[in-house]
Amino acid sequence: MTDKNRQEIHQYLTFKLADEMYAVNVANIKEVLGIPKITKVPKMPPHMKGIINLRGSVVPVLDLCKKFDLGEITVTEKTGIIVTEIFRNKDDGTEEELVIGIFSDEVQKVITIEPESIEPPPKIGVSIDTEFIQGMGHVENNFIMILNINKILTGSEMEEIQSTAVEA
Repeated sequence: MTDKNRQEIHQYLTFKLADEMYAVNVANIKEVLGIPKITKVPKMPPHMKGIINLRGSVVPVLDLCKKFDLGEITVTEKTGIIVTEIFRNKDDGTEEELVIGIFSDEVQKVITIEPESIEPPPKIGVSIDTEFIQGMGHVENNFIMILNINKILTGSEMEEIQSTAVEA
């Protein structure tokens, strides 16, 4: 599926993170899991909690709370891991895929948000990187931050995670 095809899908998996609602396009979602055993790997970045074994594949797990400077995820019975596919265009024009799990305080549901109900990321006026925010979805008089999962990690972070996962 090309990036253009993924952008034409208007369904999003919603989840809570630090009492705020977020969403990720379902085109990037592989599955949702409970919390399996997480193996800590030395020298991973602080926002990486470790790796999980997903049917024989090594999947790094990202704590978005830590990445977004919102504290750290607190694991409860509602905590889940959303297994996502992150895509990045390489210099040679090909697309590279990284499967990564992201913690959520609570997975909610899949909803449809039409493009006309999505506003661009806010311009705050200070130098805050909001490239990972695709937009702000209006749903039932509330805002949902729609994440561009492909922009959550920088290229160097992706490379670091891939090399750590290969060594594990």
